[in-house]
Amino acid sequence: MRGVGAERHILRIHYHLGDRYDPELYERLIEQLHGISPRAQALPPVDADCDITGALRYFHRDPYALAQVIRVRALALYGVDTTIGSAGNRMLAAMAADATAPGEITHLAPESVTAFLRPRPVGALHGVGPATVGLLTRYGLHTIGAVADTPVGTLQRLLGRAHGRQLHDRAHGRDDRPVTALEPIRSCGADHVFDRDELDPVRHRRAVLALTEQVGVRLRAERQIARRLTLTVRYADRTTTARTRTLPEATNHGVALARTGYDLYGSFGLQRARVRGLALRAEDLQPAELASTQLTFDPADDRARRIESSADRARARFGPAAILPATLAGTG
Repeated sequence: MRGVGAERHILRIHYHLGDRYDPELYERLIEQLHGISPRAQALPPVDADCDITGALRYFHRDPYALAQVIRVRALALYGVDTTIGSAGNRMLAAMAADATAPGEITHLAPESVTAFLRPRPVGALHGVGPATVGLLTRYGLHTIGAVADTPVGTLQRLLGRAHGRQLHDRAHGRDDRPVTALEPIRSCGADHVFDRDELDPVRHRRAVLALTEQVGVRLRAERQIARRLTLTVRYADRTTTARTRTLPEATNHGVALARTGYDLYGSFGLQRARVRGLALRAEDLQPAELASTQLTFDPADDRARRIESSADRARARFGPAAILPATLAGTG
């Protein structure tokens, strides 16, 4: 059984959607989490859990810093503020988020768990409902610390074997539940936030290319093809504009995705617009086995696909940044 010192790092993200909530926006925010870690679980209508254990090494950040990345991206691209709790398991992360001021981040380190839990009311434990609280308080167990100090056998006599054991574990900060993506992915995407409000269309187009590259790599890795692309532009004043285009044929081919991405960018007519960030989504996904490629008799296209296949094999072995288009070399 995992203890409070186990090497897991979980985030509970609460999105402040308010009366702006709509399923499509929420889906985009969840998809944004998949760009950080594939272990992201939607908890509609406004929460999500994300296991960032494997992402910490990839992004070279600690849990608090990676939570900041998630918060900044949601705010910059969609204008949605977040409250985030970070801890070693799902229960502790959720409790940390509940104890956090709106728009802030709380990281609960393993050595702080006992001091965090013990003074809190027993009803603050996730999974403890009003009936259980009433029963425990009748026996003088008003705080989590009091429950933690009670022998597990006593709790099992009060609550039953399974529930008593679970309550004992949770009062000591233990929770083994994994973070699981419960719903099949219907779209995949990537986002880019500029270091500053960006006026340069060359940098805009370079970011579009990077996004189509990321989306293409992920589609091919998951053996999916997309029928539509949606590009969202977020401006300095936090307003957004989105355009969607249907691809000539469902594909995961990088050249085709980049061509459509550039067409979408050109349709905005941005000229001197100050852009805060860009987000690209591949939509209406289908299994790659259903792809039907038109014959072009173009040797350059065949060569591009062979190079793409070789690059994907290199990325699978050495990491996603092992191979980049020359245009993106040296960019962050």
